Amino acid sequence: MRKTDIVVVGGSAAGATAAITARRHYPDKEVYVIRQEKQVMIPCGIPYIFGTLGSPAKNIMPDAMLENEGIKIAIEEVKAIDPAGKKISASGGEIAYDRLVLATGSLPGRLKVPGFEKDGAFAILKDVQHLETLQKRLQGAVNVVVIGCGFIGIEFADEIRKMGSDKKVTILEIAPYCLSLAYDEEFCVEMQETVRKRGIDIHTNAKVAEIQGNGKVEGVRLQDGTVIPADLMIFGIGAVSNVALARAAGIKLGPTGAIAVDRAMRTSGENIFACGDCAEKVSFFGGRPSPLRLASIATLEARIAGANLYGIRREHDGTVGVWSTAIGSLAMATAGLTETAARQNGYNCIAVVVEGLNRHPGSMPGGAPTKIKLVVEKNTGVLLGGQVRGNESAGEIINIVSACIQKRMLAEDIATFQMGTHPALTASPIAYQLVNAAELAIKALAAQRP
Repeated sequence: MRKTDIVVVGGSAAGATAAITARRHYPDKEVYVIRQEKQVMIPCGIPYIFGTLGSPAKNIMPDAMLENEGIKIAIEEVKAIDPAGKKISASGGEIAYDRLVLATGSLPGRLKVPGFEKDGAFAILKDVQHLETLQKRLQGAVNVVVIGCGFIGIEFADEIRKMGSDKKVTILEIAPYCLSLAYDEEFCVEMQETVRKRGIDIHTNAKVAEIQGNGKVEGVRLQDGTVIPADLMIFGIGAVSNVALARAAGIKLGPTGAIAVDRAMRTSGENIFACGDCAEKVSFFGGRPSPLRLASIATLEARIAGANLYGIRREHDGTVGVWSTAIGSLAMATAGLTETAARQNGYNCIAVVVEGLNRHPGSMPGGAPTKIKLVVEKNTGVLLGGQVRGNESAGEIINIVSACIQKRMLAEDIATFQMGTHPALTASPIAYQLVNAAELAIKALAAQRP
């Protein structure tokens, strides 16, 4: 039997980060990463292998990232966990551990309608061979249907369209708008229009009734009877936590079916931690279970788990939820609660919007109209969320908004935020959108006080 100090099961974003964090915090401990994949895909880069990157080989997480830290890698399948015996059974034999981190990730969601198993219906697996097969099939396909108009759906559709002007790409979405769980309606409408202008059809309020074809995909029939031709279709409808190992080992699961963890990322199993898509999430807002699964969340949890293996050093405050997406030159991002989500969660809130160029003067090259929407709790002035629409700078602006949310900053705090500005890099200090949005929020709050 092999013996080691720390075993991390899973080598993607959470597993790699947990291993590196553990090694840095406990340099005297041996760290072992066990994974099934010979090569690990960078999760968020997967859509771009079909257009921008051109190959799965250009979206690989380098093993040197682990090896340079002195972390050992084993390409094996873990078959069972024995919490009482502090060992795991893998295809290469048993391994005894002192501490165990589960980072088994998630599995793609599939719409279980008649025909979902037909040849040509692809879920998005984080597997090089699977994605190479999908890429080859896409090269010969003309009519491609993507089910789901969230991040996966629009990014895949846009990248497939880049493969050739002959590609007729259609997205089917059951909700009234694309990205409706991620942004308020006005942002969704703008992104939807942008996607359509790029030659992609979007059918909203569209419920799939059947995937048609004699053994292979030939079309998708909607509940209203509409049939959309399809040579190939892709499921872009989210993911479910991969908890088979934990369940079989008797480790407690949470309300959403993921592995239950405390704020230190400890599971119900002694000396067993979990992080990433396989671990239960709790919202920063109110502490309810959160369905969010993002690589950024996974790596945060991994940094907490890896640091806590031999003593609690960090705790999780709850999932804020920070994300962004870009189609062409249009980028959108969200941190925390949208106005819609805040009201649905019972918050008494106000929302303010500021728009202006992200350069000064406006004639400076590289500028883009940038819109910021802030959501503030009415009674306290605490920032609940923000959304940004602009160019690539939106991704970093939203990280500032997220930091403000995590520190439970008031609109007054943000209005006196000390920013650095430069004509070629940012908006004017006079018209800095984040600060001016906070000022508008303060004005709106004052107007509603008795």
